[in-house]
Amino acid sequence: MESRPQHAAPPSTTPPVPEPPFAERVRTLLHVARTGTLATHSRKQAGFPFASIMPYGLEVGGQPTFLISSMAMHTQNLAADPRASLLVAQPGWNDDPLAGARATLIGEVRRSAAATSTAMRDEYLARHPNARYWVDFDDFAFYAMDVVDLYYVGGFGAMGWVAASEYGSATPDPLVDVEHAIVSHMNADHADALVVYCRHYAGIAAESATMTAVDRMGFRMRAQLAEGLKGVRVNFPVEVRSSEQARTVLVSMLREARAAEPR
Repeated sequence: MESRPQHAAPPSTTPPVPEPPFAERVRTLLHVARTGTLATHSRKQAGFPFASIMPYGLEVGGQPTFLISSMAMHTQNLAADPRASLLVAQPGWNDDPLAGARATLIGEVRRSAAATSTAMRDEYLARHPNARYWVDFDDFAFYAMDVVDLYYVGGFGAMGWVAASEYGSATPDPLVDVEHAIVSHMNADHADALVVYCRHYAGIAAESATMTAVDRMGFRMRAQLAEGLKGVRVNFPVEVRSSEQARTVLVSMLREARAAEPR
């Protein structure tokens, strides 16, 4: 259950379609992305935030880790005040960033007590292979964020606070590593099927549609209607945990929808 929900979508008489909890969706987003924006407290201009592009790794509980130099301005800021936030946005949405998911993690960033941890080092370098060239420099060290709160936005009309404890115990969606391939394939090769899904499963007369996300419970689309764009959620009839299962279920759903169309 999401903690402290805030803004909601415009009032609707249609019951919301179930989706994975926000905590799971944030864990999924952090797994997929590799880089965020770290905001620290400026030492030079007191009271002002100082934002930096920041590659990150992830500990087992989802705590972000950073490999940063003592010479970097953000590292010097953290030495004076460890409070910071990390904004991570869904990759691939540069053309329409507000339609993609994003999360802001709030916490304190300090040099990691497990800085010599082989697991932390290996995980970070697996995500950022180029860091092998400077990981052993004397001025570089691993830092970790102790997350105290999170705010998640899943596109238009889906947003709310997530308790750090819920985030820490969540796991990424099982489709996380194949989501991009599924979404790209559906948009490139099955745009007509997406329109059929909109008509049959969401009752929306879409002129065209684009799949924007897929998870174990279903998928999201952005439908073009005569009056404008509309976000659509369609759930799978069963939970899916692989690309092959997703393909099988999507084909079955399309057959069912087309069979129900007027002859």
